[in-house]
Amino acid sequence: MKRLLLTTALVLAPAAAFADTDVSEVIVTAERLPSTLDQTPDARVITRDEIDRRQAVFAADILTTVPGLSLSRNGGFGGFTSVKLRGAASDKTLVLIDGVVQNDASSPNGGYDFSSLDLDDVSQVEILSGPQGSIWGSDAIGGVVSFTTRDLDGLRASLEGGSYSTVHGSAAIGQVNAASAISASVSAYRTDGVSKAANGTEDDGFKSWTAGVRARIDLTDTVRLDGQVRYNEADADVDGYDAFFTFGDTTDRSKNRSWTGFARVRADQFLGLDQSLSVSLYDLTRDSISAFPSSYDARRATWRWTGGRGGASDPFAFLLGIERDDTEASISTGATSDLGATSVFAMARFSPVDAVSVTASLRYDDPDKFSGKATARIGATARLPAGFTAAASFGQGFKTPTISQTVCDFCFPAGPSTGLKPETAQGWDASLHWRSADDRYFVRVTGYRLEVKDQISYGVGRYVNIDRTLTTGVEAEAEAEVTDQLSIKVAYAFTDAVDRATGAELLRVPAQSGSVALWWTGDRLSGALTVRAEGEQADSDPSTFSPATRDGFTVADLSAGWKLNDQVEITGRIENLTDETYSESLGYGETGRAVYVGVRLKR
Repeated sequence: MKRLLLTTALVLAPAAAFADTDVSEVIVTAERLPSTLDQTPDARVITRDEIDRRQAVFAADILTTVPGLSLSRNGGFGGFTSVKLRGAASDKTLVLIDGVVQNDASSPNGGYDFSSLDLDDVSQVEILSGPQGSIWGSDAIGGVVSFTTRDLDGLRASLEGGSYSTVHGSAAIGQVNAASAISASVSAYRTDGVSKAANGTEDDGFKSWTAGVRARIDLTDTVRLDGQVRYNEADADVDGYDAFFTFGDTTDRSKNRSWTGFARVRADQFLGLDQSLSVSLYDLTRDSISAFPSSYDARRATWRWTGGRGGASDPFAFLLGIERDDTEASISTGATSDLGATSVFAMARFSPVDAVSVTASLRYDDPDKFSGKATARIGATARLPAGFTAAASFGQGFKTPTISQTVCDFCFPAGPSTGLKPETAQGWDASLHWRSADDRYFVRVTGYRLEVKDQISYGVGRYVNIDRTLTTGVEAEAEAEVTDQLSIKVAYAFTDAVDRATGAELLRVPAQSGSVALWWTGDRLSGALTVRAEGEQADSDPSTFSPATRDGFTVADLSAGWKLNDQVEITGRIENLTDETYSESLGYGETGRAVYVGVRLKR
């Protein structure tokens, strides 16, 4: 483990790679003001090419190699899965699908469960690290993970099966032309699984399916309508506590159903601005099926107008926006409550000289039940001689109390919380990049600091603002195109995340993590070998609830594809190649060595 992390630290190559892709052509849309990667030092982009090469099925499969991102999962195959960026608690990661917020408003902390987020219809994943409150408002203290679904021109299908009686299939069809596009996709997954509890003996199965439809039509040369609807349903066996409150095998299940979508009209050069008006909708139902069953619902509607000028390559661009967000969710009593906010924001990017790009944003959020809050962010990049680029940014973030925290759900004695304040954060980072003239080599080292104030915790019978957390760290990445067919990518992160009041390490944030990936692309054969490692991390023993340490681990995955022709590819992959026994979260089980084979079709 130590040897791998040392090697990772010295080689310095990236996890979220863009091999075979011109970096100047990769557009970061989660910035709202479209920007290239060179203009957004806090952004990492995972392309469809990487998803396909690694044969990733779910979001968790592809995010584990992003430096500064820690993933917690309550057991393999459908266990509750959360993501932390730069040490900030998982509820401080804002999750978007096509710009629609996915965070669970009915959850006590408002976090998002990544366990069933299928990647089959995803074209690109963007990770913005650090406070992004001035861009996206509440919940973006740690950063943003944004998924963009894809248009399809033609037909594609895939079928895969393997260990643990796992079957995964997908199909999609679409048509794209200059004036319109429409596509539809469906994917399904089932497995007998493994025990969620590491000390369990029974398999815990998992089933999930996702369907989506995207469409656009150009009404005129300057006016376009587009929209999307996406539905997901997941059913997972879970382990927990029996009647004697002993942790282990149970017959409990969780069932989640969600749909999300948007409708938008865009008008270019209308009253001198490129304008957009959209409505986004999100609906979630999650059921816990056990001796003590429960059911929760959440709904969100967001109206948004934006107007601006300029594209990613222009020396000056700006964007103005107004949005209204209304959220409603149920609580443990069966009653429902709501929260809402009205926001205005502005962003601008300009280049005072050709080698320098500056981006600034300012936002004011006016929540219905809390005082208004302004947040700002500024970042700059400067091209230096010999292929070097320096970058730095400073940002603020905030998070309003959730519906559960506002009404003090699960509080004793019952009654609404009083005096709760929104959580706030500020952070900075600075990085140095180097890219070779032939674009075959890339290195980036980033240092950062993130402080969260007034973090909300459950105190003696109710929610209170007590915690102050501080994370400092270093993220190092690089890539090397060794030959036209072979590339190497490695990432390393050192993260020091502590509770400032007690000095204790924050839970489920490994101090050291790293990954190494080898990519091979030939005329017919392509493949990827990915090795990732995490050091020890502070955790909580699910059997005793006492502080404990989760051991570090190293796991390797191997994937390969053989093209029979332009339409048919045979695929195969081995997960956990060395059959490592490990846990993402202490006390929860993960899979041993697993083998899958499949076929992909396209025309």
